[in-house]
Amino acid sequence: MLDRLSFVEGKYEELTMRISDPSVIADQENWQKLVKEHSDLEAIVMKYREFKGLQEELDANMEMLQSEDDQEMREMINEDVRNIRAQLESIESELQIMLLPKDPNDDKNVFVEIRGGAGGDEAALFAYNLYRMYVKYAESKRWKVEIMSLNETDIGGFKEVVFMVKGHGVYSLMKYESGVHRVQRVPDTESSGRIHTSTATVAVLPEVDEVDVQLDMNDIRVDVYRSSGNGGQSVNTTDSAVRVTHIPSGLVVAVQDEKSQLKNKEKALKILRSRLYEIAERERNKGIADERKSQVGTGDRSERIRTYNYPQGRVTDHRINLTLYKLESFLNGDMDEMFDSLIRFDQAEKLKALGNRSN
Repeated sequence: MLDRLSFVEGKYEELTMRISDPSVIADQENWQKLVKEHSDLEAIVMKYREFKGLQEELDANMEMLQSEDDQEMREMINEDVRNIRAQLESIESELQIMLLPKDPNDDKNVFVEIRGGAGGDEAALFAYNLYRMYVKYAESKRWKVEIMSLNETDIGGFKEVVFMVKGHGVYSLMKYESGVHRVQRVPDTESSGRIHTSTATVAVLPEVDEVDVQLDMNDIRVDVYRSSGNGGQSVNTTDSAVRVTHIPSGLVVAVQDEKSQLKNKEKALKILRSRLYEIAERERNKGIADERKSQVGTGDRSERIRTYNYPQGRVTDHRINLTLYKLESFLNGDMDEMFDSLIRFDQAEKLKALGNRSN
């Protein structure tokens, strides 16, 4: 580990010199890439230097112990040694986590797709509850939310909603939400008070650039049609809604949120790129070593990941066996405790996999 940290520090120092070089600054595009790389390394280098400083302090104290005869002074030095060793152990654990392979998508914005599953109208209402929960969470993080596509029911539920979340490190947290979410509650329409179980499926896709997924427009069929549902004055008056079909894969994306046909087409192509990227990543991950995969569940849309139980006021994540008895606040966007636990579990599993590999 120390060899890797020394290499990282050397790389950081090299980048520090390069981003100050006028000839490098002149090439703004390349300079900005180097600045980002420098910034990405800064936290781990500062932590490593803190580790080295404490190690030097420990060595100095050990030398003092060898030459010190006064018992009271020896006790004081030994107390310092114990404190320094505890700090070194804590920082070493932090450094191990910081050295774990970083998900290249962590800093990206995301598309979130929520679809009502089993349960009819109740599943659609639950899909709306999940959408509202993520919007509240995004607001707490000062992220921006933009609806891309929406299919509502007559009673206020969502058959399907696709929205974009923009902000710093969105994917690093939201990526854990893909899968089947289950709700257990008594529907308003249920006169006998029986608890019903309904589901909704969530998919979280990183936003990808045209460079990441290049679309051949010869493979794309674009259909335009009149908007329906809630959409302002343009509904049913102009052919502004757009449906794009990727012929090789059969993927279909429909967007009617904007009044502009061009804007709807741009949004649809963005979502299509992210879906194609997800499929390609899933195929690629089949051949990736275990320690580089996310260890929190499979990430598959069909995997049941969480249950929201209204009568008991609890939310349970089945991947990490965590139950929180604060369902109301959770549905109002208080999700940090859940996400922190998922991240810690993921990191612990990756460290375990790395340890198994090195043995």
